[in-house]
Amino acid sequence: MMKTKKILILNASPRKRGNIAQMVAEMSDEAKAQGAEVDVVDVQKLNVQPCMACMKCRAKGFCVLPDDDSQRVLQLIKDSDAIVIAAPCYWGNIPGTLKLLFDRIVYGMMDESQRGFPKPLHKGKRCLLVSTSTTPWPFNIIMHQSHGAIRAMREICRYSGFKIVATIEKGGTRRNTTLSEKEAKKCRKAVRKLL
Repeated sequence: MMKTKKILILNASPRKRGNIAQMVAEMSDEAKAQGAEVDVVDVQKLNVQPCMACMKCRAKGFCVLPDDDSQRVLQLIKDSDAIVIAAPCYWGNIPGTLKLLFDRIVYGMMDESQRGFPKPLHKGKRCLLVSTSTTPWPFNIIMHQSHGAIRAMREICRYSGFKIVATIEKGGTRRNTTLSEKEAKKCRKAVRKLL
């Protein structure tokens, strides 16, 4: 009997009906249709306190700040077989809320060797990265807008050991407020690579 795959989707967009929300919906529906169990986390709604840079998590293996939603999300990441990280571009990077989340759970994403080199804790897991930008295509890539957000997410995933199976970038979202069928199909195809 095959184990049901668990997919975690981190939606870092505050827009309930924006392009990221539409892409996440396509991916979630497709993953469920393929028999996966899907959890969608709206990162903007999380209660996460800022990291204090005390570095105690590196030695202790847990964050010394009071529990908040960051520990819950880390447990979901640990329990998942694959993740989707979907974030709009903010100044050529990821939104602060997503960065804040990953800052707080670094100890659960990667460890360090005795010499201080990163040791990934999620080897063998797959991930899919998604970003959007109001900058029109192809300038969203050339000017490192959505491409900058993908780069930031790629760094987090690479040091954590995730295998990036696909990236999706959509530019010009100010004018293109809905997904085309071609874009929706691309989302469905990409999420199948996680299964």
